[in-house]
Amino acid sequence: MEKIAYGMIGGGPGAFIGDVHRKAIRIDGLAQLKAGCFSRDAAKSKAFGAELGVAEDRLYTDYQQMAKAEAKRSDGIKFAVCVTPNASHYEICKAFLSEGIHVVCDKPLTWTIEQSQELADICKKKGLLFAVTYTYTGYPAVKQMRKMVKDGMLGNIRFVNAEYPQDWLANPVDEHSSIAPWRMDPKVSGISNCLGDIGSHIENMVATVTGLKIKRVCARLDSLVEGRTLDDNASVMVEYEGGAKGLYWSSQIAFGYDNALRIRVFGEKGGLEWAQEDPDHFYFTPKDSPKQKWSRGRDQFAPEAQQYSRVPSGHPEGLFEAFANIYKPFVLALAKQMKGEKLSASDLDFPSVEMGLEGVIFINKCVQSSKSGSVWVNV
Repeated sequence: MEKIAYGMIGGGPGAFIGDVHRKAIRIDGLAQLKAGCFSRDAAKSKAFGAELGVAEDRLYTDYQQMAKAEAKRSDGIKFAVCVTPNASHYEICKAFLSEGIHVVCDKPLTWTIEQSQELADICKKKGLLFAVTYTYTGYPAVKQMRKMVKDGMLGNIRFVNAEYPQDWLANPVDEHSSIAPWRMDPKVSGISNCLGDIGSHIENMVATVTGLKIKRVCARLDSLVEGRTLDDNASVMVEYEGGAKGLYWSSQIAFGYDNALRIRVFGEKGGLEWAQEDPDHFYFTPKDSPKQKWSRGRDQFAPEAQQYSRVPSGHPEGLFEAFANIYKPFVLALAKQMKGEKLSASDLDFPSVEMGLEGVIFINKCVQSSKSGSVWVNV
């Protein structure tokens, strides 16, 4: 198919995540970067855009100008990718949605529940697609676990344990690094750092794999390194609709851990376990049977998971492929919609704006619980 034009807001010189998005999109060759506003510094933005091969007349000084100009072009972008710090997500996404342009946005979606709800309402009213890049749900092993839970191989879920420890903010000096300052600044990051940044991945991962809906939370958010305003460690007890229980821990002060997202799901018939740092494998333990190690590329996954496996077993797939596995169904769904074809549930196999909303609700309710003395708060 003809490559679909997209634009990017943010992700300029030295920006880690913007480069990841661009490379992930290129993996399947379904979309092409045609416009951008890569930095608040107009000169830097234009110079960087030129390096990326974007035409000079499609390098913009601000996102409002970009949204309006691209919407008027016959060859204008069909979706915008927002990879800016948290504080600007809402205004940027709203600007492009208002012009009828589909959106992909980093998480957390916005600061407030009301802002996220508004974006979801605009999408529904205008029939626009919206993906939130909860990266790790793109792994084939995660999609296979989701299928196994859905097929009842675990029975009714009893308990979920999920954690996401890192150590990159364990020392005060780390706040002077290139990316730490804005994450620890409430004016940019919002009401939470650790929970909003990585705890939100836990919430979405559990929701994706299990389908469970959170009923209420009891949270404690800690600022354990002296002088910090926002949390660098968070513990959350969860109760789900239907009676299952959960325990989440996210931390950026856990010495010895790089990016150790892990999920364990225990049901009446068995259990599942997966770790992000070994994403090609997961463990399934049926009741009264030995633990099984499943391998992407070797063991036959269900078609809905197998379609995202790109290389043979023993050739590790990683972050770029996981990102690509979010963009692939999003762009294919967009291409199908542009042809006037009706989209099925299987076409929409990416984290939606509604999932983004659920993540923002989770963050806000956990902060409310913690500030109220770690009491139970209904979600």
